[in-house]
Amino acid sequence: MQLLSKISNSLFYSRKTNKLPLILCNLYHSSKIPVPNRDCIRNSDIARSNWLITRLSREGNIHDARQVFDKMPERDVVTWTTLISGYIKFGLIVEARSLFDRVDAIKDVVTWTAMLSGYVRLRRIQEAERLFEVMPVKNVVSWNTMIDGYGQNREVDKAIEVFERMHERNVVSWNAVIAALVQCGRVEEARRRFDELPQRDVISWTTMVMGLARSGRVDEARKVFDRMPERNVVSWNAMVTGYAKNMRLDEAFDLFERMPERNLSSWNTMITGFIQNGELARARKVFNEMPEKNVVSWTTMITGYVQKGESESALKVFVEMMKDGGAKPNEGTFVNVLGACSDLAGLGEGQQVHMLISKSVHQDTTFVASALLNMYSKCGELSIARKIFDDVVIGQRDLVLWNSMIAAYAHHGCGMEAIELFEDMQGLGFKPNDVSYVGLLNACSHAGLVDEGLDYFDELGRDNSIQLREDHHACLVDLCGRAGRLKEAYDYIKQLGTKASSSIWGGLLAGCNAHGDLEIGKLAAKELENDDPENAGTYLLLSNIYASGRKWREASRVRLKMKEKGLKKQPGCSWIEVGNRVHVFLARDKSHYQSNLIYSLVHDIHAEMKKAGHVPNNDFVVEEDFSSTQLTKAS
Repeated sequence: MQLLSKISNSLFYSRKTNKLPLILCNLYHSSKIPVPNRDCIRNSDIARSNWLITRLSREGNIHDARQVFDKMPERDVVTWTTLISGYIKFGLIVEARSLFDRVDAIKDVVTWTAMLSGYVRLRRIQEAERLFEVMPVKNVVSWNTMIDGYGQNREVDKAIEVFERMHERNVVSWNAVIAALVQCGRVEEARRRFDELPQRDVISWTTMVMGLARSGRVDEARKVFDRMPERNVVSWNAMVTGYAKNMRLDEAFDLFERMPERNLSSWNTMITGFIQNGELARARKVFNEMPEKNVVSWTTMITGYVQKGESESALKVFVEMMKDGGAKPNEGTFVNVLGACSDLAGLGEGQQVHMLISKSVHQDTTFVASALLNMYSKCGELSIARKIFDDVVIGQRDLVLWNSMIAAYAHHGCGMEAIELFEDMQGLGFKPNDVSYVGLLNACSHAGLVDEGLDYFDELGRDNSIQLREDHHACLVDLCGRAGRLKEAYDYIKQLGTKASSSIWGGLLAGCNAHGDLEIGKLAAKELENDDPENAGTYLLLSNIYASGRKWREASRVRLKMKEKGLKKQPGCSWIEVGNRVHVFLARDKSHYQSNLIYSLVHDIHAEMKKAGHVPNNDFVVEEDFSSTQLTKAS
């Protein structure tokens, strides 16, 4: 072995001297080893160049690798396969195919399979299919690659067809077809194939555990898991995920605690499971115990807080993440943090996050641009929101970005601007989706553009590609309700094929409250009471409608009924940021350290309003302690 090593390390042919290294001459005389001819030296040069191309490709210097390739006087099949594989690794499929199709290309089954895998990776399954069918020779890897490609594209029947055509199969072949069946939800067929498998490896078992757990058959998954002759960390993670997704958190956590080893995915799986099941405190406890965290860990925790409405906590976690410095925020992190800023109307915090984004690679992604746009809109900066929209190149704008800008105009009551943007979007070839129409109808509603809104709703109804959903019905009812066309709204609700939701009846009741329509208001309130008898808002709105019509007795009865049920309206809450400090106020709040001064100023403003001729409408204000004295007066 040492002798061969010396030969290998010393094999160098000098083109200038046309002489062999001294060590080879000595070896020839001492060991009678044949002296390498020119072919041997040439092969050595090719091997060195192949090694260099491989190294450059792995380091990401694919253009330098191509230069080495182009300067080579001679190449072998390894040379061609290495560079083609390098192009495929970086998604440069056109360059790979161009090289593959050259007339001087030297190819073998490995080269063909590399090209095939490139199409599969990019989900260009039809091109992969065509290439596969013309392959002069196929090995088991080629067949497995094609099965995997069909599986990724959910063409499971074609995957099975290829599997059945195979003359030789290995465990990877079986695993690929089982995985394809699992991904399409055909768990019974997957189980049958699994039972037929002549030899199983850890991937076979783990795939079956995942498939059963994903289909809700978590107890069967556990039986398979317990039968496994060997398990790896992926197997344990699959079973923990199965329990978590089926809301069996205690069993998930028990298994998590028993894991012989955990990786980052194990910890993230457990945190995600707790968050998805509303167990935010337990998720935070596991998060705090993590030996190390990656961007997925931080983003999952931030997302959990945002979804729970605890946006301040979400921002605190983000600050911790930036201080920790172990992980850089990704697109998902920024989108969720900006969502937290939007919920809090925290313009200052949002601007700081915007500064971080501008220094990252995510500043040009449309999802981040949409989140920024939404944040500025919610913070009252509509002009900045529009600038962000305009700064995105037209060719890079997607439907999400257009919808976000339409929703921003709706939020600010700019109906005509929303309509103009909607028309521009269609003019550029974008087809509106269900979200586009929700934003547009809301814009028409908030701006009082009833006829325009009704026209767009009719247009939506004629579009068979979009399924009408609850939000669309609610928008139409809100549109008519705000305009006082309550009878139309009521008739529309009654014509709905399915039972109207509480949000739809709630919109009608709000319209009745605004316009003092007692008759329809009582009908809407009755529907809401049947649907959600514990909702204090229903009783308050109905009480206000009675009060606006001077029906004091009825208003008092509604309030008494609400009191008997133990229902209380959540006090209104608002906040303002002054000098980097957030001041929070509740209705009738006197806890603020400057409350006396604030109430004094409010009193002065109220007096000024009276002087200016403003007459407050007290008909809709019914005090919590609405007493029986008013009932006596009314009688």
